[in-house]
Amino acid sequence: MNNQELSRKVPRSPVGLMSRVYKFILPEVRIELEKWRREAEQIQDEELRKQALASLDTKKFHCQGGAVYAAANLPERHILIPLIVAYQTISDYLDNLCDRSTSLDPADFRQLHQSMLDAVTPDTEPVDYYALRTEREDGGYLLRLVQKCRNCIGELSGYEAAKPYIRDLAGLYTDLQVYKHIHPDKRETALLEWWSRHAHRSPHLRWNEFAAATGSTLGVFMLFLAATDPFLDDEDASSIHASYFPNVCSLHIMLDYLIDQDEDRLGGDLNFCNYYEDADTMLNRIAAIVEWARKDVRTIPSTPFHRMIIEGLLALYLSDPKVSEQHLVRNVSKRLMKKSPMTRIFFYVNSRWIRKHKHE
Repeated sequence: MNNQELSRKVPRSPVGLMSRVYKFILPEVRIELEKWRREAEQIQDEELRKQALASLDTKKFHCQGGAVYAAANLPERHILIPLIVAYQTISDYLDNLCDRSTSLDPADFRQLHQSMLDAVTPDTEPVDYYALRTEREDGGYLLRLVQKCRNCIGELSGYEAAKPYIRDLAGLYTDLQVYKHIHPDKRETALLEWWSRHAHRSPHLRWNEFAAATGSTLGVFMLFLAATDPFLDDEDASSIHASYFPNVCSLHIMLDYLIDQDEDRLGGDLNFCNYYEDADTMLNRIAAIVEWARKDVRTIPSTPFHRMIIEGLLALYLSDPKVSEQHLVRNVSKRLMKKSPMTRIFFYVNSRWIRKHKHE
């Protein structure tokens, strides 16, 4: 088997996956993020510049983690890595803008997040995403991120089959960002009302777990990867969508909220882990979502790769330094790591190493 054939094969072992991550993914993500950092530094408006730079500095591991999907198809990484980094950068930038917003206007939040829908719908006409807020002068930063996504998508030969499923996830993501950032007195009611319209899609999940699922970009990234296949059809795209949403996506964001509890409490931000009766219930629910996610990825090709994604999520979040700073989270983390498979322990050690050497 030659190198070209080998590079096309989806990695089946943790060592094979991480060797690709160290050799290709992390260096190439760094290059993309540096490009966007230079762009962000040119933003005229002080508040927009501050939030754009903060999102690149504090949330770059989102791009590093998302770009792991490019490791499953190295010959197409020149499309996948810039696409995933640009899409995730839009998400992180807007999250910062809305979290620390000078506005509580749901129409403003929806207008901003139209950029995420436009990014995955190349045949639409972009709009003025800042039309409903006072800070507007970004020098074209957000539009260039959108255009980068659209240009990359134009090179994905199977995108038409994936498009409706990506649009579904982007639409749910937008809804969540609107409802979770409005006035604290109104957001829970708005979220529950929204969930009631979608509860039939995931009757096994509680409302906070479904909402968490809509906040993940992993389903979109997996569909970007699938769209590199010119023979992708609706049946395959639908199966991939169902294998990731809601359970893999819910696990991703519940772990994110698990480690952010103290931070969110201080910032007055909504946290989906706060809606459990007690720590035991939270632990049992997250453990159940892990098992549902594992079961779901058995239905699609390259199951070992997707199992590694699940173990990698647990390792990435439970190895975060924020875990050791929070007594409750530390206890829950220990119990989730107890009797871990070797794959999870391997990724746990690697996650700690990457964090330790993040500035190299």
